Amino acid sequence: MTDSLLEVQSLETHFKTSEGVVHAVNGVSFRLDGGETLGVVGESGCGKSVTMLSCLRLIASPPGKIVAGKAMFKGQDLLKMPSEDIRKIRGAQISMVFQDPMTSLNPVMTIGKQMAEPLMLHMGMSKEQARKRSIELLGLVGIPNAGDRLSDYPHQYSGGMRQRVMIAMGLSCNPEILIADEPTTALDVTIQAQIVDLVKRLRNELGMAIIWITHDLGVVASIAHRVMVMYGGFIIEEAPVKELYANPRHPYTLGLLGSLPKINETGRTRLFSIEGMPPILYQKPQSCPFAPRCVYAIDQCWHENPSLELVAPGHNVACWVNTKNGSERA
Repeated sequence: MTDSLLEVQSLETHFKTSEGVVHAVNGVSFRLDGGETLGVVGESGCGKSVTMLSCLRLIASPPGKIVAGKAMFKGQDLLKMPSEDIRKIRGAQISMVFQDPMTSLNPVMTIGKQMAEPLMLHMGMSKEQARKRSIELLGLVGIPNAGDRLSDYPHQYSGGMRQRVMIAMGLSCNPEILIADEPTTALDVTIQAQIVDLVKRLRNELGMAIIWITHDLGVVASIAHRVMVMYGGFIIEEAPVKELYANPRHPYTLGLLGSLPKINETGRTRLFSIEGMPPILYQKPQSCPFAPRCVYAIDQCWHENPSLELVAPGHNVACWVNTKNGSERA
């Protein structure tokens, strides 16, 4: 994929704990094209956030360590470049909005000072230029009376407004990629919808690519072009968003979609529950990591982990069973 903006190949990340080494990411490969929104979904602990933090080399070491892989951005491997060089890329060309803005924002610094810092560092702006740009950015994300709010501290903003500030900071240096790590999880549904609409509008206006990490397939349906489903540190299914919702093929994806509330002509449908617990990966799985919870599991699932296989244009699935007809994969 020579035109890909970001291309990750065979990424593996481990964490050393008192109970053993956790294999958090296990050979993940994906691409992101310019202007595209990639949704990354899966339950807590599946490796979504760790994958993206690894790409930006934001994994705390120790206990974390990137043990293999490449993350090619504009011809450069982010995992191999000197620390000084990747610091110039983080925040400037690739920005990340974290899940909880209250822990991401410094509680003893004003919003204005925190917004000005990356502008002065990456864009070479003066203090006054950074202030003007900060006011523009806060206005862009819908903060009223932006000039007056720069002197406020994070606790003086509501949860939704703090998240808007984080998005404004992420956009401040006109990045080519914005990584949003569950940015609406702690917000009520009304504010969630406003944040999603805001990001869609800014994506269309600014032309940036977005990686949207979430466990909420409802949000993904409204914002993503393509979806990547993760489980146990692996990508188990990826497809264009409409194709994934119309023709889910992996048993785990079927379970996720079945857990969404639906109302049809006959009334509400019964929600589907995935039995069991996600794996604790003290060893890299040699069998399918979803097999202990899977109603489709066959003998081969317990002995060999399936690779991603193309089943439709742009649609890849890692499963030994064709869930459409129950037949075994060749």
